Amino acid sequence: MKQKRLFLKAGILAIVLVSATVIAWEMYLRQQGRGVSYDDGGSLWADKRKQVYEPIDKATVFIGSSRIKYDLDIPTWQKITGDKAIQLANVGSSALPILYDLADDPHFKGKLVFDVTEFLMFSNAPYVNYTPQQVLDYHKKETPAQKFSAAVNHVLESNFYLLDKEEYSLNALLGDLKFNDRPGVYAAPNFPPGFTPVTADRQNYMTESLVRDPNQIKQVTDVWQMLGRIAASMPPVTEGAVDSVIASVKASCDKIKARGGKVIFVRTPSSGPLRAMEKMAFPREKFWDKILKVTGCEGIHFEDFDAIAHFECPEFSHLSVPQAVSFTKSLINILHEKGWKLPSSKNTTNNIASILIKSKPWYSIH
Repeated sequence: MKQKRLFLKAGILAIVLVSATVIAWEMYLRQQGRGVSYDDGGSLWADKRKQVYEPIDKATVFIGSSRIKYDLDIPTWQKITGDKAIQLANVGSSALPILYDLADDPHFKGKLVFDVTEFLMFSNAPYVNYTPQQVLDYHKKETPAQKFSAAVNHVLESNFYLLDKEEYSLNALLGDLKFNDRPGVYAAPNFPPGFTPVTADRQNYMTESLVRDPNQIKQVTDVWQMLGRIAASMPPVTEGAVDSVIASVKASCDKIKARGGKVIFVRTPSSGPLRAMEKMAFPREKFWDKILKVTGCEGIHFEDFDAIAHFECPEFSHLSVPQAVSFTKSLINILHEKGWKLPSSKNTTNNIASILIKSKPWYSIH
């Protein structure tokens, strides 16, 4: 009997200690200015993938890499257009596997915005297809247990900062330690926490504190420099490889359009030395122009429209939240001018501004 009481006391003490630790950690993170961030893995992506069967006049699907995930402000899009934005892009990845999947799905007949990042779209590196293939496999093989777990996780993630897998899991925290910061050992640079938050709609965003902090911005641009060195060490893409990729894109777009769907290509903003490098490595006439010519689809290149040509990205590759709001408003107007039918057809600059003025910002930036 005495032994049972000792075990009970030990159990109660363990619960108290664990609870106190969790509460203290959660309070600390909240004081650091971090917001809720969702695990942008297979379950969240699969949830969005199931939504692509909305009628063509009710939703738009977005594919690409990280730029469209930062640059499209989903609340702004949905408030102005009344059109559901379904975000299927994946950071650091090619959009091609997702395009092929949608093209081969006879039930998908909707509007598709393909965001072009040439470095990823025309890369033959295995890693550019890893995440898209991973989320596609999850979507196709998702079990009832995984669906239930995802629903529970969604509720918990929406309330607890400490469940941010990207920044506060054990692996992420160990990755931030300086074990490898010594002579003769190279450690790849990590993104700072303010660069990685993800909303429930799969929108990425930069915190205001990151945008204001030159040290954190440098931490991000260091990653771009590392990737640039890797790209420079790889053989240049051949004209035949470019033509092969574009031919496969055309075949997929033709399938979607034959079912009544619509496809448009978008080149989102980049700036500074990164844009200069892109112009040298991926000249428009050999890549962007050829995509539009071969596929017969319309395109929106940010440099062709005054309303979106002026952006200076904080870290040369993605827009801040205020910039994303502005970009999204302009993108809606440009699409409207190109004849895209959105539920709310009167997308003038004035009424867009009036809608946003009346609404509170969705994000909490510190």
